[in-house]
Amino acid sequence: MRIDHVSYAAGPEGLQATAQRLGEQLAVSPFDGGIHPRFGTRNIILPLAENRYVEVVGCLDHPSSDKAPFGQAVRSRSQTGGGWMAWVVTVDDLAPVEERLGRAAVDGHRQTPEGIDLKWRQLGVKNVIDHGNLPFFIRWDSAPEHHPSRLDDSGTRLRGLTIGGEPPVVRAWLGLLDAPEGAFESEVEFGFAEDDEPRLHEVTFQTPDGTVTI
Repeated sequence: MRIDHVSYAAGPEGLQATAQRLGEQLAVSPFDGGIHPRFGTRNIILPLAENRYVEVVGCLDHPSSDKAPFGQAVRSRSQTGGGWMAWVVTVDDLAPVEERLGRAAVDGHRQTPEGIDLKWRQLGVKNVIDHGNLPFFIRWDSAPEHHPSRLDDSGTRLRGLTIGGEPPVVRAWLGLLDAPEGAFESEVEFGFAEDDEPRLHEVTFQTPDGTVTI
């Protein structure tokens, strides 16, 4: 289990302008990611080092964005001005997560501009709408060489997350209540905001030009 990517909902300036702004801040070139046909959304990828990436995402004018939980989450965050929406954890096997949370994963895919049909399964997106401090889970079915982080050899890496809420709640959601302290958090630096608002407050990156917090 490791952090795979972080999602940023486009603001009022639109998807392309939001991605361009973030790319300039992070010294990363944006890449068109394509459309999520089941979710009614489109994304732009900012590749990071260490097999991670930033996903900048916006809603399409399509009924799916009103029905699918991911589309609902994107629309909700964009309507409040845009910003960080979710952090996403990748696992090799979703079965234990399905059993622990009592729900089934769903299929996801998108056709990239390069003609690759990226496929995965995901679980926990509904919680993002009201609890953005809790990640959702993903298992990639596509080959590792097609992971979005491989679009560019970025020198920028994810360094830390600041989230709201109580640490035990987050650890329980991850299934780590009985795990040694730091079993997961050692991957990146985790901070908890003083307020209890359950959302992803800010993300810190190490860029070739220094540390950047958004």
